[in-house]
Amino acid sequence: MDVIIQESKLLEAAAKGTDAFLSAVHDAILEAVGGEVNGETLPLLSGEQTTLLAYFILREEVMDGGFIQLIHNGYGPFIFLNPFAKAMRLWGAHEFSKLVYKGRKLFERYGDELTADCTDEEFMALFEKYPEFDDLDDAFIEMEEEVTDTIAHYVDDHLVEFIRPQSKIAKS
Repeated sequence: MDVIIQESKLLEAAAKGTDAFLSAVHDAILEAVGGEVNGETLPLLSGEQTTLLAYFILREEVMDGGFIQLIHNGYGPFIFLNPFAKAMRLWGAHEFSKLVYKGRKLFERYGDELTADCTDEEFMALFEKYPEFDDLDDAFIEMEEEVTDTIAHYVDDHLVEFIRPQSKIAKS
């Protein structure tokens, strides 16, 4: 999908730092599909655009409630059963890619149990029941800044695969 963003907006975001730059690209892609990624809008996106959105989902979910929350909220198949880990390796986030592969093994082992409907109390008990995820959560939190920086550099180096910056054109 051809995603257009005002060049001035992108430059302003880049001046604010890595997170702001990536957020500007992410937000432009999300806006282009009506603010929601679902079965109808996902096919409109390129693999690169989809991968960036997947990283944002993973980062938000894991930083908020760990890999258990990511899986419980239904994102396991999107992250672990697609070539997301391979894309991260190709984008230069090698250690993160290995972490995602470890997460896939745990998802394959415990996914059914982690996605079952449950009360808030039962959900909180999942963290005690599956301590294997603690190491993944900790590792991601430690590497998140570096991973985000690596992804930002990749996006910047391959910008046209994600968005098309456009200068404002004066109307006559």
